[in-house]
Amino acid sequence: MFSLSTTVQPQVTVPLSHLINALHSLRGSVSSNPSVKPQPKEHVTEQDLLNTEPTWSLRDLGLTDLRVGQMGELVNRLLPYISQQELLPLPKTGQNIWRTSHLSTDSFFHNKHVWIPNRGFKTMKSKTRRLQGGLERTVEPDGFTPSFMKGLLTRDKWQEVETLDKLLKTRNIPDGQQEAFKTGFAEGFLKAQALTQRTQEALRRTRLILLVLLLVGLYGLSKTPFLSVRFRTTSGLDSSVDPVQMKNVTFEHVKGVEEAKNELQEVVEFLRNPQKFTVLGGKLPKGVLLVGPPGTGKTLLARAVAGEADVPFYYASGSEFDEMFVGVGASRIRNLFREAKANAPCVIFIDELDSVGGKRIESPMHPYSRQTINQLLAEMDGFKPNEGVIIIGATNFPEALDNALIRPGRFDMQVTVPRPDVKGRTEILMWYLKKIKVDPAVKAEIIARGTVGFSGAELENLVNQAALKAAVDGKDMVTMKELEFAKDKILMGPERRSAEIDKKNKLITAYHESGHAIIAYYTKDAMPINKATIMPRGPSLGHVSMLPENDRWSETRSQLLAQMDVSMGGRVAEELIFGNENITTGASSDFDSATKIAKMMVTRFGMSEKLGVMTYSDFNKQSPETQAAIENEIRTLLRDSYERAKTLLKSHAKEHKNLAEALLRYETLDAKEIQLVLEGKTLDAR
Repeated sequence: MFSLSTTVQPQVTVPLSHLINALHSLRGSVSSNPSVKPQPKEHVTEQDLLNTEPTWSLRDLGLTDLRVGQMGELVNRLLPYISQQELLPLPKTGQNIWRTSHLSTDSFFHNKHVWIPNRGFKTMKSKTRRLQGGLERTVEPDGFTPSFMKGLLTRDKWQEVETLDKLLKTRNIPDGQQEAFKTGFAEGFLKAQALTQRTQEALRRTRLILLVLLLVGLYGLSKTPFLSVRFRTTSGLDSSVDPVQMKNVTFEHVKGVEEAKNELQEVVEFLRNPQKFTVLGGKLPKGVLLVGPPGTGKTLLARAVAGEADVPFYYASGSEFDEMFVGVGASRIRNLFREAKANAPCVIFIDELDSVGGKRIESPMHPYSRQTINQLLAEMDGFKPNEGVIIIGATNFPEALDNALIRPGRFDMQVTVPRPDVKGRTEILMWYLKKIKVDPAVKAEIIARGTVGFSGAELENLVNQAALKAAVDGKDMVTMKELEFAKDKILMGPERRSAEIDKKNKLITAYHESGHAIIAYYTKDAMPINKATIMPRGPSLGHVSMLPENDRWSETRSQLLAQMDVSMGGRVAEELIFGNENITTGASSDFDSATKIAKMMVTRFGMSEKLGVMTYSDFNKQSPETQAAIENEIRTLLRDSYERAKTLLKSHAKEHKNLAEALLRYETLDAKEIQLVLEGKTLDAR
C-alpha cells in the first residue's frame, strides 16, 4: 500500500496502481485544471478501449488542494519524463507499452514499462539485436504462441477441399464422360465408406473380445483355477490357514505299530477330556515327536490322533516355512499358531520337522536363518501360554534337530515308529488285500515272512504291483503268484526275459543256484528256502530266496556260520561240476556277504577264540599286529565254511544234479517243488 497525506486533508490511503494511473493521466493532459474529468462515452477513443485500467481524478484521490507546481514536482519525482510519442499505442499490437516486469531493475519506470529480460545464452546475434533495438524491444502480445505449439495446432487443419467440378476441369474430362465420371466417383465413395464402416465394426468387436478375455483372466487368477495360472504368494503374512476335520481316520486304520498307538492314546484322552488330567494338576503335553524310518505311518498316526479326538487338524510341511525372503518363515509360524489358538483344542502336525527345526549355527551366508526356529520355540513354550494346542512333529533324522526343540516343555513325548515285525506286516497286508479282489487261497503270513524290513508304504506298493500284474495277465483276482512276482520285482528288479543267455551260462547258473539250495536245505540252522530261479532279474542271472519263520532279533554263532555256508554253496558247485579252471565271477556278491558276516563275528560280536571277547570298532586304527590277527581269523572262518559246503555238496551230488535239471526245465521252483525234487519225486506238468 502507498499512503500520501497533507496538512489540509485527512489521511487518504489508496492503492499504488490507482495513484500511478492518476499521475500519468495528469502528466499527459494539456489542461492544468486540478480536476480531470473523464471523457464522455461518445468521445472514447480506441486507445481508451485498449487501456483496461481504471482512471482516477484528483478529486477521487483527495488531491484537489495541491497546486499545479506542487503536482508537477510530485510527478517528476515519482516518474521519469515520458514523451507523448511514448504514450501512443504501438502500431502493430495496439496495446499500451506498460508491461509487467519479470526482473527488478534500478527504477520503477524500467520495472513497469520497458525492460523484459530474455534469459538464455549470450551470442553475437542476440547482442546485435539488443543494440539495434535499444530499450524499445518488440514485445510479444499476451496471446503469444510458441513456435512448437503453432505446428501442433496447425498440423490437423484441413486443406482446402477440391470440388468435383474443379476436379473435372483440372483433369480435362470431356463433357460426354463427365456423367460417367461422377457416377463412378459416387460408387467408389460409397464402397469406401462401407468398407471403413465394416473395419471400424470389426475393430470394435475385437476390442470387446480382448476386454472380456482380460477380465476373465484376471478373475481366474484371483478366484478359480479355470483358465488361469496359480502363483504362490511369497509374503505369507495374510494367507489363511484352514483346518481339516479327520473324522474318517482313526486308530483302526493304523496297523503294525501297536506300541506307538498305545503311547498316543493318552494324548487323545487329554484332548477329549482335559479336566480328567487338570484336576490332578497335570498339564496338557506341548508336543509329540514321531521318529522312525520313511513309510512307517507317522503321518497316518498324526491324522488318527486328530480323528480319534475329533478336533481340527492343521497340517504343514517343514519346507513350507523356508523362504528366500527375510521374516516370511517366522510370520507363517505366527499365522499358523494364531489360527490354531483360535480353534483350540486342536492338533498341529509338522511333517519333516528337521527342515525347519534343524540345529542353529552361525553362518555369515544366512544371517537370518534362525528366525523361523526361534519363532517356533517361542510359540511352543514362550512367555505367552499355548493351551489346548498339541504339536505333532515327524522326522526320520532326529539327530539334526536343535536341542532346545526336543527338551521337555516343547516336545514332551518322543514316540518311535519302527518298521513292522512279521505280525505287523501280516496285519498291514491283510488290510490292503481287503481293498482288492484276491484269491481266498492267498496267505498273507507267507508274504509277510518274505518281506523282512518292509515298511507299511512298501507293503502297500507290493499289493498294488500284484494287482497291476493280474490285470495285465487278464486274471479276475490276485493270487500268490502275482504277490511273489511283485515281491521279487521290488527286491531284485524286473525280469529280463529279453536277455539272450546261451546254454553254457544257463547250465552254470542252474548248478550255481542248486548249490545254494542244497546247502540251505541240508544245513541245520539255515533259514528255510522260499524259492529258487534262474530267471534273470535285475543285475543277477538267478537267485535263491530264503524265508525266515520269524523275525530274528538276534542270531547265534551257528546261524551265522550257516549263512556263510549257504553263500559258499554257489562257488563250490561250480568248482565240483565244471572244474577249478571254469569257475565264474557270479559268486562275487556271495563272497561279499560271507566276508561281512565273518568280519562282524571277529570285530564286533566277540566270536573269535584267538582275539577273545573284544570289539574293534575302527579296523584301520589298530596296530599292524592286531590287523594281521583279525585278517587271519576272518580268513580261517571263510576257509572252514568253504570246506563244509564242499563236503556237503559231495555227499548230495545226486540231489544236486536233479535240482539243476529241474531248474533248467522249469526255470522257477517254489519250496514244495524243491522238496519233491530232493526227495526223488517227479513234478507234475505245469
